[in-house]
Amino acid sequence: MTRSPLATLRRRDFLKAAAAAAGGTLVPGSVAGASVGWRGSPPAQQGPPPAPLGNGEPPALEFQAYPGGTGALYVRWHREGVDPFARHLVAIEPWSGPVPTREEDVAYLPVHRLAALIRERHVSPTELADIYLERIKRYDPVLLCAVTILEGAAREEAQQAESEIRAGEWKGPLHGIPYGVKDLFSVRGAPTTWGSADFADRFIDEDAEVVVRLRSAGAVLIAKLATGEFARGDQWYRGRTNNPWNVEEGSSGSSAGPASATASACVAFAIGTETQGSIVSPSRRCGLSALRPTFGRVSRHGAMVLAWSMDKAGPMCRSAQDCALVFDAIRGASEKDPASLTAPFRFDPALDLSTLRIGYDEDAPAPFIEALRRLGADPRPMPELPRGGSNALNVESAAAFDYHIAPEGELPPIPDGLSQEERRRANRFRGGRDASGLDYVNAQRRRLLLMQRTEEVMRGFDLFVSGSGQVGLTNQTGHPAAVVPYDFGVRNPDDERPTTMPLTTTLIGRLFADDVILGVAHAFQKGTDWHLRRPTLPSAP
Repeated sequence: MTRSPLATLRRRDFLKAAAAAAGGTLVPGSVAGASVGWRGSPPAQQGPPPAPLGNGEPPALEFQAYPGGTGALYVRWHREGVDPFARHLVAIEPWSGPVPTREEDVAYLPVHRLAALIRERHVSPTELADIYLERIKRYDPVLLCAVTILEGAAREEAQQAESEIRAGEWKGPLHGIPYGVKDLFSVRGAPTTWGSADFADRFIDEDAEVVVRLRSAGAVLIAKLATGEFARGDQWYRGRTNNPWNVEEGSSGSSAGPASATASACVAFAIGTETQGSIVSPSRRCGLSALRPTFGRVSRHGAMVLAWSMDKAGPMCRSAQDCALVFDAIRGASEKDPASLTAPFRFDPALDLSTLRIGYDEDAPAPFIEALRRLGADPRPMPELPRGGSNALNVESAAAFDYHIAPEGELPPIPDGLSQEERRRANRFRGGRDASGLDYVNAQRRRLLLMQRTEEVMRGFDLFVSGSGQVGLTNQTGHPAAVVPYDFGVRNPDDERPTTMPLTTTLIGRLFADDVILGVAHAFQKGTDWHLRRPTLPSAP
């Protein structure tokens, strides 16, 4: 439509008048781009001041792990006849053989075996809670794996579970199973410290979504477990969380407490979080089976935010089947986490590996690859994976902790005279403040290109085995990872005092193929017992 000269003149007069009324001058040419620029002072904002922000409020822009977007993903599933909302029972086998009589033998059983004992009334939830509470109180002084032991609440939940089961109301495999949650998650009536002395006495009057879902499944929360300060490393305000296999070393971070407590059978399973390696790394260090899910599959509501586009929550267990049981209970969309979604999950305990296209990267462990071949798989070398990254973690964590490090709206200076470690801690969350909005947005555009290139490489494979875990790449792209113990050996032969430790590898699946990587891990574990080995724990001083 052609605008008349009179209409054009009237429009110009209106814009000039509006600019003059606002006290600024319209920049010539700014109208053509559908934006208005100002010289001089911009017009003052009207209305109330911006709402104050804490750590948890998500931005309006949410990350989606599928490069084409979640809408396209649901269209694809519909076209393929997949119902993402269908629920498929993760079955447990009946108990067979004698029931263990030693408490330690019971404590080290995988969740699916404990569930069989409870379902068939060989052991009660209260007896199980007593076993794990005694162990965590005994070994925490050595391991520093627990922030808060919830003895009173745990006994109440165990009693309730026992009453329900006696009444014939068995809720499923997690009913009556004691567990722990990383102390990034809020739990009513318990401190939520984020590993920092700044919040050692802070209570949040809300249960995190994963805690709510596990309670609905009948699980019994017995402890909030240590995290490195603000989700970094294994150092927190009481000290270092230690590896049960070698207490001379830390259990890695930042899901250090969940890893240490699960490996020492102080809990039957735990919930950890990962932004850039914090489920995979401590699980590998402590010889666990674990799942870092596809981004978005588990609600993070009620958890400390480190990076909205990278944070993930997942199970840390003693078997892949346990991971499937726990993940099935906590997965699915929540309105309280805008990035969460519901996706298909169908764990197959009899998965035929010959039907899968399995790859491996250059540092994948040869013994594990050979084991897959004996199970009928045909592993093949992966093409080179793309490299790259974004500044999402630094920028988003700076925004998430802006309220804490600059509470008055202005960044305070770092005091003089600090040690190197104190200066490093003081600098945390500051670096991301230097990035411009333009740099951040362009970095996320390049991140999408990285995701697309990774998807192209993965298109010929259902999963691949990685020696390194590829945590840098796959936390950018959102791909799922499963940790699998496969042997014992000298992990660091160049150390002055090399020790024999669990050896693990990582399975990286295609987006939303969490069930596939757990199925492959389970197929391996059915014929091995590496995941059932126990550390020799020292006595408390």
